Amino acid sequence: MKWPTLVLVALIALLQYPLWLGKGGWIRVWDYERQLQAQRTATQKLEQRNAALDAEVRDLKSGTEAIEERARYELGMIREGEIFVQVPQTVSPASAPAAAKPAAAK
Repeated sequence: MKWPTLVLVALIALLQYPLWLGKGGWIRVWDYERQLQAQRTATQKLEQRNAALDAEVRDLKSGTEAIEERARYELGMIREGEIFVQVPQTVSPASAPAAAKPAAAK
Protein backbone atom coordinates (compact mmCIF):
# COMPACT_ATOMS: atom_id res chain seq x y z
CA MET A 1 0.00 0.00 0.00
CA LYS A 2 2.92 2.33 0.68
CA TRP A 3 4.58 1.88 -2.70
CA PRO A 4 1.54 2.91 -4.88
CA THR A 5 0.93 5.96 -2.68
CA LEU A 6 4.49 7.17 -3.18
CA VAL A 7 4.22 6.67 -6.91
CA LEU A 8 0.96 8.66 -7.07
CA VAL A 9 2.41 11.50 -4.96
CA ALA A 10 5.50 11.64 -7.20
CA LEU A 11 3.30 11.65 -10.30
CA ILE A 12 1.17 14.49 -8.97
CA ALA A 13 4.32 16.47 -8.08
CA LEU A 14 5.67 15.96 -11.60
CA LEU A 15 2.40 17.17 -13.09
CA GLN A 16 2.30 20.24 -10.82
CA TYR A 17 5.86 21.39 -11.59
CA PRO A 18 5.12 22.80 -15.08
CA LEU A 19 1.93 24.41 -13.82
CA TRP A 20 3.75 26.46 -11.18
CA LEU A 21 7.39 26.71 -12.28
CA GLY A 22 7.35 25.90 -15.99
CA LYS A 23 7.70 28.22 -18.97
CA GLY A 24 4.06 29.32 -18.86
CA GLY A 25 3.52 28.70 -15.16
CA TRP A 26 1.47 30.75 -12.75
CA ILE A 27 4.49 32.47 -11.21
CA ARG A 28 5.59 33.85 -14.58
CA VAL A 29 2.04 34.85 -15.45
CA TRP A 30 1.76 36.83 -12.20
CA ASP A 31 5.11 38.48 -12.88
CA TYR A 32 4.06 39.41 -16.44
CA GLU A 33 0.79 40.87 -15.15
CA ARG A 34 2.72 43.01 -12.65
CA GLN A 35 5.07 44.24 -15.41
CA LEU A 36 2.11 44.95 -17.68
CA GLN A 37 0.38 47.03 -15.00
CA ALA A 38 3.58 49.04 -14.40
CA GLN A 39 3.91 49.66 -18.14
CA ARG A 40 0.26 50.75 -18.40
CA THR A 41 0.78 53.24 -15.57
CA ALA A 42 3.89 54.68 -17.25
CA THR A 43 2.08 54.87 -20.59
CA GLN A 44 -0.86 56.67 -19.01
CA LYS A 45 1.46 59.31 -17.49
CA LEU A 46 3.15 59.83 -20.85
CA GLU A 47 -0.22 60.15 -22.61
CA GLN A 48 -1.28 62.85 -20.14
CA ARG A 49 1.98 64.72 -20.70
CA ASN A 50 1.59 64.45 -24.47
CA ALA A 51 -1.99 65.73 -24.28
CA ALA A 52 -0.85 68.77 -22.27
CA LEU A 53 1.94 69.49 -24.75
CA ASP A 54 -0.46 69.06 -27.67
CA ALA A 55 -2.90 71.54 -26.12
CA GLU A 56 -0.08 74.03 -25.59
CA VAL A 57 1.09 73.67 -29.20
CA ARG A 58 -2.46 74.14 -30.52
CA ASP A 59 -2.86 77.22 -28.32
CA LEU A 60 0.42 78.69 -29.57
CA LYS A 61 -0.53 78.03 -33.20
CA SER A 62 -4.06 79.37 -33.05
CA GLY A 63 -3.98 82.37 -30.72
CA THR A 64 -1.77 85.30 -29.95
CA GLU A 65 -2.63 85.36 -26.25
CA ALA A 66 -0.37 82.44 -25.41
CA ILE A 67 2.49 83.91 -27.43
CA GLU A 68 2.02 87.27 -25.73
CA GLU A 69 1.96 85.64 -22.30
CA ARG A 70 5.21 83.80 -22.98
CA ALA A 71 6.86 86.95 -24.34
CA ARG A 72 5.86 88.90 -21.24
CA TYR A 73 6.89 86.36 -18.60
CA GLU A 74 9.85 84.62 -20.19
CA LEU A 75 11.38 87.47 -22.21
CA GLY A 76 10.20 90.48 -20.19
CA MET A 77 8.67 92.19 -23.22
CA ILE A 78 6.03 94.93 -23.07
CA ARG A 79 3.61 96.31 -25.65
CA GLU A 80 4.15 99.51 -27.54
CA GLY A 81 2.64 102.36 -25.56
CA GLU A 82 2.74 100.52 -22.21
CA ILE A 83 4.68 101.86 -19.28
CA PHE A 84 6.84 99.47 -17.31
CA VAL A 85 7.03 100.15 -13.60
CA GLN A 86 9.38 98.18 -11.41
CA VAL A 87 8.75 98.30 -7.68
CA PRO A 88 11.85 97.48 -5.64
CA GLN A 89 11.37 95.25 -2.65
CA THR A 90 12.18 96.88 0.65
CA VAL A 91 14.07 94.92 3.26
CA SER A 92 12.42 94.98 6.65
CA PRO A 93 14.68 95.10 9.73
CA ALA A 94 13.47 91.66 10.81
CA SER A 95 14.60 90.03 7.58
CA ALA A 96 17.94 91.89 7.32
CA PRO A 97 21.06 89.74 7.54
CA ALA A 98 22.58 89.30 11.01
CA ALA A 99 25.90 90.80 9.91
CA ALA A 100 24.24 94.07 8.93
CA LYS A 101 22.52 94.50 12.30
CA PRO A 102 24.34 96.58 14.92
CA ALA A 103 25.80 94.68 17.83
CA ALA A 104 23.71 94.91 20.99
CA ALA A 105 25.39 96.23 24.12
CA LYS A 106 25.79 93.71 26.89
